[in-house]
Amino acid sequence: MSHFDDLNLSNPVNNALKDLGFTVPTPIQTHAFPVILSGKDLVGVSQTGTGKTFAYLMPLLKDLKFSKEINPRTLILVPTRELVVQVVEQIESLTKYMNVRVLGVYGGKNINSQKPAVMAGVDVLVGTPGRTYDLVLHHSLSLKNVKKLVIDEVDVMLDLGFRFQLTNIFDMLPTKRQHIMFSATMTEEVDALIDDHFISPEKITIAVSGTPLENIAQFSYEVRNFYTKANLLKHLLADKKKYQKVLVFVSSKRNADRLYESMEEMFEKDLCIIHSNKSQNYRLRSLEQFNDGNKRILIATDVIARGLDIEDVTHVINMDVPIYPENYMHRIGRTGRAEKEGTSMLLYTEKERACKKAIEELMKVQIMECDVPDEVEVSKELLPEERPKSKQIELADKVGAKEAKGESTHEKKDKNKKVNLGGSYRRKITKKYKKPKTRGDKNQNRKTKGK
Repeated sequence: MSHFDDLNLSNPVNNALKDLGFTVPTPIQTHAFPVILSGKDLVGVSQTGTGKTFAYLMPLLKDLKFSKEINPRTLILVPTRELVVQVVEQIESLTKYMNVRVLGVYGGKNINSQKPAVMAGVDVLVGTPGRTYDLVLHHSLSLKNVKKLVIDEVDVMLDLGFRFQLTNIFDMLPTKRQHIMFSATMTEEVDALIDDHFISPEKITIAVSGTPLENIAQFSYEVRNFYTKANLLKHLLADKKKYQKVLVFVSSKRNADRLYESMEEMFEKDLCIIHSNKSQNYRLRSLEQFNDGNKRILIATDVIARGLDIEDVTHVINMDVPIYPENYMHRIGRTGRAEKEGTSMLLYTEKERACKKAIEELMKVQIMECDVPDEVEVSKELLPEERPKSKQIELADKVGAKEAKGESTHEKKDKNKKVNLGGSYRRKITKKYKKPKTRGDKNQNRKTKGK
């Protein structure tokens, strides 16, 4: 199919798509539409940035009729708060000419403020597994009328530890329902979840994760340590014309904060940050400022590496090498979207070289090596995890491992030879009330003592 008209969408959805400027469906949208419309269970495997969200929204909204029912009929589960907000916005844009009640629920926000909104009635509920499960436990949400269950980015949910909530949500749903699952990678945990709950699902695979995105130019720099990476990053980002909208990924929250502090003085007006320790309002504000172009540089952990549609990112810079090669693909998928060209840069140390090689083997592509510019200062400052162990500590460890622990070789002083007898009071009581010489009947013992 080469046009949305070929999908036989309802007029309200078609008009909304025209307002959004979309005319041609992506491959995942074309293949998923008839399967979802048929009512079969679906497992879609597709690379990030291929239009998975609209792939399940269009057929679901085509079938969704007006209802005064309070409980949701469609439940969409996503792994992060930001993704909840984004999916709700996309549903609202597609239902511009429809009367559909949509609500998003997620953690980090007072649950008491979400209870009345849920109880007021909703047609499509979008939520994180944790908050959705909590609302059910609080008797504010009932899932008895859910006919369509969508689980988006399921591999991320399982990585974040949501298996318990997902399993319990499955048990709370009615027996007759349709399952729709989308994921960028298939793992053993995902397969187990499908085997336990899906009924003969149809699997659609479009662009398996690990396939390099051809419209993304990839470069790498071998750098000595974290703060030298920060110096290189500052040197590159000084060129505002070239680096117009840059997403910088850092693996840990602590290193994200360190990088922000290192760059704040030079890029204060251009810089924002997102990670899970930031408040929900702060995270949404940072994302909005970056999306709107008010901030040029966004430092983030992998919390936004998946699913989020951030427009016109010119560069993705990896401050470190992800342990799992697939995560590199998800990161760089934030650029080069909608057939636009993008650039990815990977900064790695000698210790991270093996992880870089694993990424190249997965993609079957050699990432181009670049020389670090001479003007970039090589920092001598090391992170605690980068510092070598003290030689004295290492030597003590070796000696301790070889020598068996035993008694001291010198003779103890007299004061240290004393044995703890339990205190003077206990000694007096023990002396006064001695134990009987023979065990048995108390009366018999007394007769023996009398003789």
